[in-house]
Parts: sequence; structure tokens; C-alpha cells
Amino acid sequence: MSSIVKTRQELDELFPAPSLPPSPLSPQRLPGSTQESLAALQDVLKDNRQRYHIFWNDIRFHNHITHRVLAIYAVGGPPTIIKDYYARDGEMQRPAFESPGPITEENFIDHLEDENYYQAYVNFFSKQLSEKGAARTLEEFIFSEQYNFQEGRDANTQPKMLVRLMDGVVHPMIHAGHGVEFGLKGVLAEGLALAAVHPAYPRAELPRSYFAPSSTDGVDHVASQLSLLVLNAPPAVPPSVVSKTKNVHAFDIVARMLKDNRLKRSKPSEDINKQFRDTLIENASTLSSYFEQWTVDLNQSREIERKMEEAIWLSTLLYGVGGLRPSGFQADFFMMHMVTSSLFLPSLIAYLSPRSQVLLLRAYFTTVLTYWIARGQPPLNVKSFMTTTSVEPPVPTTPPPKTPLTTETTPIPNPFLPVLQSAMTHPNDHLIKIQRAFAHFNTLYGRRPTGYFKDTELEDAKMLDGSLFLRVSLLTAEYVGWVREGGVPKLLDTDPRLFSFEGFYDS
Repeated sequence: MSSIVKTRQELDELFPAPSLPPSPLSPQRLPGSTQESLAALQDVLKDNRQRYHIFWNDIRFHNHITHRVLAIYAVGGPPTIIKDYYARDGEMQRPAFESPGPITEENFIDHLEDENYYQAYVNFFSKQLSEKGAARTLEEFIFSEQYNFQEGRDANTQPKMLVRLMDGVVHPMIHAGHGVEFGLKGVLAEGLALAAVHPAYPRAELPRSYFAPSSTDGVDHVASQLSLLVLNAPPAVPPSVVSKTKNVHAFDIVARMLKDNRLKRSKPSEDINKQFRDTLIENASTLSSYFEQWTVDLNQSREIERKMEEAIWLSTLLYGVGGLRPSGFQADFFMMHMVTSSLFLPSLIAYLSPRSQVLLLRAYFTTVLTYWIARGQPPLNVKSFMTTTSVEPPVPTTPPPKTPLTTETTPIPNPFLPVLQSAMTHPNDHLIKIQRAFAHFNTLYGRRPTGYFKDTELEDAKMLDGSLFLRVSLLTAEYVGWVREGGVPKLLDTDPRLFSFEGFYDS
């Protein structure tokens, strides 16, 4: 049997106080944290590990407790909110249970996809992280050829760990991303274990040639910058040379896909869990031809940073601009997860060799566009979006007192502050995560001017600017309902309104 119970010392080592973010491009913490909020956070992380399983039902809906409490802590939330939402979210969870046996390097592949071995994989990865650190563990078990393709195995029995990291609406990546962002070995181990017990859909993998070792791996260099989880230096950047590769932007790929009628989908079966798989099976060769066109050229200086930015803009564009319908905004549940997961690209990239950085970006890019097609490939009317959406949150019902700097045109000096305040206290556990992402993306890219994307093939892309993240954030807040600012959360029966599952399909 693989035991759940840990000693207090073991739990302290797995869930220490969060470290500083691993990269300047990672989300930075907002003020408000206290000794009490830290204690509440650690208590929740430890108790959740001991008490609850990673799936809260038999169809693999994910335990989001860790995600919500870390997001609340990151934006300065008080201990009362952390504790209260843990109590609320815990009501629906399944109890944790011991695995039938331990996981070792010898039987690692034998039990992939079997949730009964989740706890055993957690213990396995906790040991690997203690011995090897985060960089080496990620390189070996997620990005190496050995744990993705092995000689003598057919396509259905390959380990394909990178595919598994992207499965489950990208939840394994999200969970592991929290681990590296906050420097929490216990959370990273959970995320990697979650990947191990997820399926690897057919035709979802990158070509095997992408996993071949290269001279730019730099694993030893990256690992040398680590003690265990705290990264103290940026990843190595290969020397810049003149490249003959013409840059193909993520928006170029989207523009080309929008013109391809082969990718339009009628409404699929009611089983939403099969949409991603069915899209891959039905359109494998067509999708691959587009994914391969996206360029990631390590010969170019700062290419990884540039392509990461493309991926972040892409996820927000598809969720936000794609979600604006004539009848109003539709906050799609699946595309929402593409935005939330993109928040962790900077923190994961900080731990990886250049080869693995490319693998992560390509796998993520492939996943985002596949979900976009699976959800009906909504059109992207950039002009309508940029000319009809607001950059002003609702004005409080009780106006603030007049001051020498108060004007009627700026009743709310920083629009992201009420967004985060409302999201922190909103009962929907996805909201604080996506709003934290938008706030961070605004910090990174909010100064991008009109015309920044004028050279891409996407129609009217020249009209996009850094206000995109605020615009989509406000639409999201309005969709689920404001908690503060004189509003109340919208309800579906007695539950807080969910993000939309309708999709964008032709009738």
C-alpha cells in the first residue's frame, strides 16, 4: 500500500511558506498577506493533501481547493476568506485513499491513467523532487524522450507524459504551475501525479523528433541555478545568429484556420468530455499542418519570451473576442481554462532547458487551438470587440467623497482593484484565477499600443492594444456577476452562475 499519512515534519517540507516568483515575468504578489493568512494557507494545503482525493467525483472533475486558496493568498486575501472557502469547497470532495502499491521507476508506466495510483504517484514525485529538484524532475518525467516515446510500444501504450500534462482541460499543467510559481514541492508533486493519472489521447502528441536531445538542452546549467525549487537566474538563451526562418505569428495561424471550412464543427454529442478527443481524431492531419506552421526559432534572441507572449495573447483573444456574440458575451468554460493555464507559462519556462521550453510552448499552442476548434471555432470580430466593449467597471452605488483629484471621468482610479476584490469573494472558484491572470497580463502587456499586431494576418488585428485584458476581465465579471460594487453573483438555481458550456456551433 502507498500511504497518505505524513508526519508534521514531512508536511512542513512539502508545504513551506511560498517563495518569491521564479521569474520577473511570473505573477507578482499583491500586498495584504499576513502571518495569519500564511498560516491559514499552509493549514489548508496540508489538510487538503491528507483528507481529499484529486478528483471529487467518478468522472474526474478536479479538486480546485489548492488553486483557489493560492490565488486568494496571491492577491492579498485575508485568512477568513481562505478558511471559509476551504470549508465550502471541501463539502463536495471525495476522501483521499491509499494506492494499491507504490510507484517506482520500474513500474511507472504500468499504472499511468489509473487514478487508484494517484497517491502512489504523489509519493513518487515527492521523492524525485527532494532528490533531484524541480528542473531535473520536469526534464526527465515530462519532457524526455524516455517518458514520451519508447521503443517496442505501440501508440496506445506510449507514456506520452507531455500529452497527459495538457489533458483534463490543462488541469495538470495548472496544478504543477502553482507548484513552481509558489515554490511548493508538495503542490508540484500533486500536479505531476495528476498528469500521470490522466489519459493520453490518440494523435495529441507532438512528433517524436521534437523530443530528441539537442545541444541547447542546458539541463545542467538550469539545474545548477537551483537549490530545490527557488530559481535564482533566468534560463540560458542561445547566442543570437542570423536566422533564415520567416516568423509565423500565432495570430497568422488563427487567421488561416478561420478560412478553412474543414474545421467548422456542428454541435457534437452531449458528452462534453469527448469533444477534445473527437476533434483530434476527426481533424488530426489538418490540425497538425497548421500547428507545424507556427515558428519557434531558438536562433533568435528572446524568442521564447516572444512566443510565450503570443501564446498568452492567443488564449485571451480566443476566449474574449471569440466569446462576444450578438446576444452578449459568452464566457466559455473550456476557453476560460486556456487563459488560466497561460498564467503559468512564465513560471514553468523558468525551470526548463531551451529544448523543453519549445516543447512546452508547442504542446500548449496545440492544446489551445484544438479546444478552440472543439468548441465550435467562434469567429474573431476584433473591430466590433474593440469598439463596443468597455474599459470602465461599474461605478459604486455609494459614490466616494469628493477630493481635490476626484473627477466624474475617473470614478475608479484603478479598474483592476474592484475586479480582484469582487473575484476574491465570489463563490465561483474559477473567477479569482482568471481575473488574477488578466491582471498580470495587463501588468506585462497593458502598454502594447494600437498597431502592435498590424503585421499579422488576423483581420483588424491592428486595432488590438493592451486594453484587451481589461476589456475581457470586465466582460467576465459582468457575466458571472459582481459581488461587491453594489452587485450580487448571478445564480443558476441555487449555485453561482457557471461559465458557459454551450459552445459556438452551427445549427
